[in-house]
Amino acid sequence: MDQMIFPSVKCQIEILCSINPSEDPEKVNLAISNLFSNFEAKTENFSFRGKSNSLKTLEKIQEYIHSMKAQRIYKKIIEKNLTRNSTWFYLNKQAAFVNKFAICEESDESPLGPIKVILTSPNIDRVIAWLTFREESS
Repeated sequence: MDQMIFPSVKCQIEILCSINPSEDPEKVNLAISNLFSNFEAKTENFSFRGKSNSLKTLEKIQEYIHSMKAQRIYKKIIEKNLTRNSTWFYLNKQAAFVNKFAICEESDESPLGPIKVILTSPNIDRVIAWLTFREESS
C-alpha cells in the first residue's frame, strides 16, 4: 500500500455539526470519528465541534475521494465555497453513521443536518490540490 504524502502546509480544520434532540450525542461523535481522525472534539448544547491543525485529520476523506474517483465533484464544491484563505463543504451525517462519505451541495440534503468542514490555510490552493488530486511520491 502506498504511503500517504501530506504536504507541509499550515491548515486549520473545523468540523461542525448540530445534534438534534432525537440524536444520541455519542452516536454523532462516532459518526464523525468514522470520517475523521486526530482531532479535538467538544460536544455542548446540541452541537459538535472538532478542531485540528493536521491534514492527517482529512486522510480518510482524501482516500475516499480518490478511490471513488470523486475528485471533480469535491473540487467543484470546495472551489465554489472558497473565500480568500478558507473554504468549506458539507458531508451527510446519516452516511457518516454507516461509515460512508456523501458530500452535500446544500445543508438540507442531510435530513438531520450536515457535518460542515471548514478548511483555513494561507496556502488554501495547495490544500485543495492535495485533497482533490492524488500526489505521487517523487
